Amino acid sequence: MPTIVLKIDVDTYRGTREGVPNLVRILKQHQANATFLFSLGKDHTGWALRRAFRPGFFKKVSRTSVLEHYGPKTLMYGVFLPAPDIGKECVEEMRAAKRAGFECGIHCWDHVVWQDNVRRRGEAWTQKQMQAAYERYNEIFGAPPKTYGAAGWQMNPHAFAQLDQFGMHYSSDTRAMLKEDGSLANPAAGPYRLSHGDQVFDCVQLPTTLPTLDELLGVEIDGHVVTESNIASVILGLTAEPKNHVFTMHAELEGQKLAPILIELLNGWSEQGYLCISMGQYFANIREQELPVHPLTWAELPGRSGELLALDAK
Repeated sequence: MPTIVLKIDVDTYRGTREGVPNLVRILKQHQANATFLFSLGKDHTGWALRRAFRPGFFKKVSRTSVLEHYGPKTLMYGVFLPAPDIGKECVEEMRAAKRAGFECGIHCWDHVVWQDNVRRRGEAWTQKQMQAAYERYNEIFGAPPKTYGAAGWQMNPHAFAQLDQFGMHYSSDTRAMLKEDGSLANPAAGPYRLSHGDQVFDCVQLPTTLPTLDELLGVEIDGHVVTESNIASVILGLTAEPKNHVFTMHAELEGQKLAPILIELLNGWSEQGYLCISMGQYFANIREQELPVHPLTWAELPGRSGELLALDAK
């Protein structure tokens, strides 16, 4: 039976407070499993406005209605409003997801700080950020995290080494390369071990293999613009041929205004014969397999501005 891993990135205070409970309810109703990855420090979403100077930023913002999905208040955190501490103020929402039977893990300490800085930072800075998130997770759940998923698919070699030091066996920090229509550049792309120089990291990478909603909305594919009314059918077209996939959701999107699209996807995947599972379940299915090794590689993906960690398409 083919599987789709539902990986949920929780970036913001609002996403944790409102989006996570909505997603728990929807997933339980559809008997779908998933992994929630939490941001555990302060919500400095307002600092992301500095990205306005990056190539392609305004094009993406105009396509995905950032203000509509995140809300004006979230976009002022850290700039015009104090940044709420997600890991202190949203403890109950996080624990409720765990009590509901969902796997939980770390997304980051500070989403904006990590995404905008980690690629060029050194070992000490990286360890401080990751250790803060690790300790906060322990405080909330009373046990160490088993998995991780990098904010914005941004990491550095020190971060991957830290995952090994934490004893994490699997993580999802990278992307499989995609074509302009959202299909896989290499249909065989899947779990692998990451290398950097002579070092091969122990933590298995479970790369995201499908485009995210914000990467597809507003894009023209085969002469048709992808909208909220047809995006589910576009993604279901990508999963028509049975194959194990990892799909990254966002609590701020699928957990709020775009929840009807998620429901359509869950129904469609069920009809296609897929089982929606967590990252932990996926790892348990493949842990005895001999996995390929691929180098740490950066690349741009269709629909997203800037480079991110990507699995070589070769």
